[in-house]
Amino acid sequence: MLSKVAGRDQSALATLYDRYHRVVFGLAFKIVGTAEEAEEVVLDVFNQAWRTAAKYDATRGRVDAWLFLMTRSRALDHLRARQRADRSAIASEEEAAIDIQVKVADPEAEALASERRDAVKGALGTLPEPQRKALELVYFEGLSHSEVADRTGEPLGTIKTRVRQGLINLREVLTPAWGMVTP
Repeated sequence: MLSKVAGRDQSALATLYDRYHRVVFGLAFKIVGTAEEAEEVVLDVFNQAWRTAAKYDATRGRVDAWLFLMTRSRALDHLRARQRADRSAIASEEEAAIDIQVKVADPEAEALASERRDAVKGALGTLPEPQRKALELVYFEGLSHSEVADRTGEPLGTIKTRVRQGLINLREVLTPAWGMVTP
C-alpha cells in the first residue's frame, strides 16, 4: 500500500488513513492531551506519510510502527511548541511588569521604546503576508525554522528565505525611521 502512496495514489492514502487514523489519534491524544491538538497531529502524520512514503523500508519495521513513530515525533513537537508558547506568555507577563517599572523610572526611555514598538508593528504590516507570518512564527512564537516549515507545510529553504528577506525588508523600512546608517 505504501508503494502506491509513494506513487501519489490518493486512494491508497485514503485506505491507509481509514485503517490507522483511530489508533494514531489515540496515541496522539495520550501525548498531547487535547482532541484538537491530537487531530492536528493526525493530519501532520498522514501529510508526512504522503510526502515520505517512498522512504519507507519494510525491512526495518511494520507500517503501523512507522506511523506510530511519526505520531510520537509530531505529538512531542506539538508539546514543545505549546511549552514555548507558555514560556513566551510568562515572559510577556514578566516584561509587562518590567515595562511598568521602566515607566516609573524613565519616562523618556519608555516613550522611545513605545515609538520603536509602533514602528516595528507598522513595518511588519508592510511585509508580504508569507514573510510577515514566517517572522511572527519565528520571533513571536519562538518556533525554529524547521518547526515553521512543518507547521506551514512549506519547504525549509523557503521558510529560511522568507525570514531572511523579511528581516532585510524590515531593516530597509526601519533604518531611515531610526536614523541609523545601513552597513
